Amino acid sequence: MGLKMFHFLQVLGIILMVLGALLFIMPILLEKMPALESIPWIILYVYRRDGFVFVTSPLLIIISIVSLLWWILTRSGAP
Repeated sequence: MGLKMFHFLQVLGIILMVLGALLFIMPILLEKMPALESIPWIILYVYRRDGFVFVTSPLLIIISIVSLLWWILTRSGAP
């Protein structure tokens, strides 16, 4: 293993630690912010039921699907 591989693993470890901390902190922050429902649903959709909170962005999902379809169509040789 070269020096570049160790640097990559070090950066990957830091990124995974930050993501883990965010996943741990996000539910606590979402419970403290009751005004999320006032944001338009196309930008941020919040589903709450029995202590379960699910937050997603329909706009980002639509953009992701469109970009994935565009990538697939440009790779397949379609006009």
